[in-house]
Amino acid sequence: MTTSVLAIDDSRTIRTLLRQALEQVGFDVHVAEDGVEGVAKFNEVKPDVVITDINMPNLDGFGVISQLRGTPVHTAVPILVLTTESSAELKTRARDLGATGWIVKPFDDAALVSVLRRVTGHV
Repeated sequence: MTTSVLAIDDSRTIRTLLRQALEQVGFDVHVAEDGVEGVAKFNEVKPDVVITDINMPNLDGFGVISQLRGTPVHTAVPILVLTTESSAELKTRARDLGATGWIVKPFDDAALVSVLRRVTGHV
């Protein structure tokens, strides 16, 4: 079974790095440029896990988490925050909204893959 990932980040570089790191180990990667596109794509793709940045135009990562967790159907999909931010206050806010975990950029490919496999149960 292929693990499907939806990566939401306004940085083309980060989207490319995520796609390269994850596709080379067998993940099916879908990307979105901002939170609005990401929420819309979520319903189309039905990913096993979502990776979202916090600071994005149109709808930030907190808005993404809030919207995805706002319906009972989406409560089981893990949501990982991937951002340059690292304050405890922001991490708490994300967790309170329903984020599963927090990864600080720059990310380590192997560590990210390990976390994705662990949170999806697709070891």
